[in-house]
Amino acid sequence: MDSISNGPKPLDQLPRLARDTTAENPWPVSVVSQKYHDAVERWPGAWIEGQIVEINMRRASSGYITLRDSFEEISISVMGFRNFVALAKDFRQGDRVVVHGRPNIWVKATRLSFQADDIRRIGAGDLKAQIDELRKKLKGEGLFDADNKVELPEFPSCIGLICAPQARAEGDVITNVNLRWPAVSFKVIHAHVQGPQCPPDVIAAIQKLDADPDVDVIIVARGGGSFEDLIGFSDEGVVRATAACQTPIVSAVGHEDDWTLIDLASDLRASTPTDAAKKVVPDVHEQWQLIGGAIQEMRMRVSAGVDNEIRLIEGYASRPSLTQPQTMLEPHQRFIDQSRQQMHMGLTRIVDDAGLTIEKLQASLTALSPQSTLDRGYAVVQTADGHVLDEAGRVKAGDRLTLTLRKGAVVAKAESALPEG
Repeated sequence: MDSISNGPKPLDQLPRLARDTTAENPWPVSVVSQKYHDAVERWPGAWIEGQIVEINMRRASSGYITLRDSFEEISISVMGFRNFVALAKDFRQGDRVVVHGRPNIWVKATRLSFQADDIRRIGAGDLKAQIDELRKKLKGEGLFDADNKVELPEFPSCIGLICAPQARAEGDVITNVNLRWPAVSFKVIHAHVQGPQCPPDVIAAIQKLDADPDVDVIIVARGGGSFEDLIGFSDEGVVRATAACQTPIVSAVGHEDDWTLIDLASDLRASTPTDAAKKVVPDVHEQWQLIGGAIQEMRMRVSAGVDNEIRLIEGYASRPSLTQPQTMLEPHQRFIDQSRQQMHMGLTRIVDDAGLTIEKLQASLTALSPQSTLDRGYAVVQTADGHVLDEAGRVKAGDRLTLTLRKGAVVAKAESALPEG
């Protein structure tokens, strides 16, 4: 083994073939890397097809692309120089392309890449276009309508959290929620948040938490990533499960500039998992301030109400009607006295008028009574049957007559009658 560490051997002393190497006489890494390079150099050029998930064409002299297989979770690094950069500068993340080039080994890192010299866009069926078509379809079905949104509870007691196991998003949500509202509890379901297993995992987690009566609100959380990493959250099944969820659901996928279709179907979109924590629970300190302010306002209002009632009572107590109650009766007493006086005057006037009337009637009766005539020296002559005699022709000689005088009466017999003539 000591011979290995005595400096590099000349190339003619190294094994020519890999099968000739031994533990005592190995190939240096540089030789392996160069042999890889020489082998790859003999590979022919090829056209390859895939989707751009990362692209960097900021330098005019060289550019880099990460190309993803359209069906498998397999990617390859593509690099190119000035002519390639000129062709690729207008391409964007999500574009489906075909690229021509040759495999290449970078000897210093023994890293395989694909050195490209041509790039072309294929069709309009890239993932972004497909997602946009899906968005239009689901929007037409009303899945994104505001009428379907459910209002978040103001004070949730249990939060359902969907995230990757041991993910930073989980810690961000739980830590920030506990800082703001310590009384809340969590039900966490770990799921794949990228790759082909992401959609079924997320759908199952949403449905499980939605069926749990203890869960007040659901958060779907994932940290930032490339367009490729977040593609699972634009899956049609995930979007439909989100829209059908009866429990309020918050999407917190990616960073502020990242958008997926789950954001449109959720009841609330948070820019980050930390932002989701701030939106689903109130701040306990702010709530205490609100309670303190409300208590202070209540005390001020009660105090002002009591002070106002005291002023009213004091005002009532200082009124003459209470300090000198008899003054309340004075107007009524004056009214009664005036009424009695007016009644007395009215009755006196009525009696006087009646007395005058009686006197007048008495005078009339007196003037018209037979007695007045008798008083003047006249007499009333009546026949024996009591009739007043007013014609001499009705008397015969010898008839008995009664003569009523002013005082007393005289009975006489008629000697003769002198008719009017």
